[in-house]
Amino acid sequence: MTNKLKLIDKATAHFKEVLADGLKGPILVPEWDTEIYYKPSTTLAEEAQVVELTQKGKSTEALVITLIMRARDKDGNPLFDLADQYKLMRGVDPKVILRVVTQFNADAEKTDEALGN
Repeated sequence: MTNKLKLIDKATAHFKEVLADGLKGPILVPEWDTEIYYKPSTTLAEEAQVVELTQKGKSTEALVITLIMRARDKDGNPLFDLADQYKLMRGVDPKVILRVVTQFNADAEKTDEALGN
């Protein structure tokens, strides 16, 4: 039982280190006249939302949810919330959203490769 507790403590400590690494970015978004910073990782619960939407064939909604969950200003404050989902889905250039979210994921892959993951 003790080993199990030690392992979970190690696992949660590792994730805290990942999150403590700070924000990534900025991604320049000239169309919106802004810079977007973003969280380096998401929780498994957040990932589950995205996976579930994708499996239901709602990949564009999954992109928007990813943007909402990860996009931050330079101080770490969220740039969007769930109330913005409707406007993001229907009133924002999808090419810009796709480019930003793709950059989130590309940077995550580079980090994983650098860490040997």
